[in-house]
Amino acid sequence: MTDKAVPVIEGLFSDTAEGPRLLGSRCAACGTPYFPSSAVCHNPECSDSRIEEAFFGPGGTLWSCALQNYPPPPPARYDEPYEPYLLGMVDMDEGLRVMARINAADITAVEIGSRVELELDTLCKGGEGEDVITWKFKVVQP
Repeated sequence: MTDKAVPVIEGLFSDTAEGPRLLGSRCAACGTPYFPSSAVCHNPECSDSRIEEAFFGPGGTLWSCALQNYPPPPPARYDEPYEPYLLGMVDMDEGLRVMARINAADITAVEIGSRVELELDTLCKGGEGEDVITWKFKVVQP
């Protein structure tokens, strides 16, 4: 990463003293997690919408993944030349299921059920040469 970095979207993640975390919310009444944050609970079985700020991460389990072989359409951002990447669905330890890129030394060796850890990493270069940062997961145990 360069000295100049900006988040892909403000307010989705933070680098805390305990490491990176996704910024979301959770209903205090029923426990339903939300990312990004929600102002109300959308659980049809919950009649008492009490939303509280929540932090998610760093650990999770890879639930599913697919190789993204072709450039995604706008508004997706990436640097040229396009490089294929793994797109995964992760069950975070706090009960949230979230989609993200998966960082692995060998993307062909990644297995469903692998333990992953949240990290902040460069997505692409911005218009003024700055690193555009997003959340990703790295495989920590195959």
